[in-house]
Amino acid sequence: MKMFFLIVSVFLAIIIHTYKTETIQSETIQFKLHKSEQSQLEAYKASPSYKCDGRQHCSQMTSREEAEFFIKNCPKTKMDGDRDGIPCENHSTF
Repeated sequence: MKMFFLIVSVFLAIIIHTYKTETIQSETIQFKLHKSEQSQLEAYKASPSYKCDGRQHCSQMTSREEAEFFIKNCPKTKMDGDRDGIPCENHSTF
């Protein structure tokens, strides 16, 4: 009879330990995901929000940063004549 209680006690201790370990690991993963999502949101807020709206030429841009966004993300832009990835090299207004 004592052996039965000992076996049941050990079994319950293992189950409780496993449950606590899984809970702690789950909370850690959720915290890491939350922290990652938070840093992505902060990066989004810090950067200007541009959107592809059909503009194609340097004269239509308000900054070099905006022009860089357009050549990297929008189709049919005409701001990088030598195709070196640097837009509006001859445009002196910004």
